Amino acid sequence: MAHWLLKTEPGTYGFENLLRDRRTAWTGVSNPQAQANLRRMKGGDQAIVYHSGEKRAVGVSRVVREAYPDPTAQGDLVCVDVEALSPLPAAVPLEALKQEPAFEGSVLLRQGRLSVVPLSPAEWQALNEVSRVIARTGGLRREDRF
Repeated sequence: MAHWLLKTEPGTYGFENLLRDRRTAWTGVSNPQAQANLRRMKGGDQAIVYHSGEKRAVGVSRVVREAYPDPTAQGDLVCVDVEALSPLPAAVPLEALKQEPAFEGSVLLRQGRLSVVPLSPAEWQALNEVSRVIARTGGLRREDRF
């Protein structure tokens, strides 16, 4: 199973919308590298939903339909279907991820405008652990880092 990060604007379609709808087509992605990442997604892969405007990771979803033609676009663009799994225990701000050793050299930090980002197993684990620490402590302190 691979892991991903899907960026969205909460005012357009946020994680709360996905929770309400339970499942949606992840459409409107046009960047060639993001499109290549959509094509690599497999059923069962998990993805963090990230609110771009707020610069924070907020929830977990799962790919339930692999790449197919994006019905909202012209040309050969694709989309995938995702379903909501759960909110993260606490939202994880981008600044917290920048402090984590697992994210050193990360595509997320190097290519900030890329809307579909692969996450390594270490990045996935670190993001989820940071979320649990923030939920437990109300914030992330230097001594909470691992």
